[in-house]
Amino acid sequence: MKRSLLLLVLMAMLAACGNGGGAPAPAAPVAAGGGNAEAGKALFAQTLIGTQPGCVTCHSLIAGDTIVGPALAGVAARAGNTVSGESAEQYIRTSILEPNAHVADGFAQGIMQSYKDALSEQQLDDLVAYLLTLK
Repeated sequence: MKRSLLLLVLMAMLAACGNGGGAPAPAAPVAAGGGNAEAGKALFAQTLIGTQPGCVTCHSLIAGDTIVGPALAGVAARAGNTVSGESAEQYIRTSILEPNAHVADGFAQGIMQSYKDALSEQQLDDLVAYLLTLK
């Protein structure tokens, strides 16, 4: 029942999405490691990334506020302690590219799509850089 409701909410949200595609222009110097947090913030806010729902359509930045996926407030502080031997950066990158590798407690496997083919390497670096600012 919960899964059906979750899928229904996701479908309704996707139907309501506008055309927010297109890559954002970098707004700040590129940080060490290749990621630009400002460009990542703009990418996070897009309702569409290519043909896939954007991060903001499923993830809130307010702690405890669940849309479809877990809220990402404080993700940088949690990510490095979630999987033994993985840094926060590795955890976040894996979660974007292989979302079923790390499914947050209370959420179903298979809900989040992989963004492996939707993001360029630079967009991925920018998004990871932004998420690492969310402490």
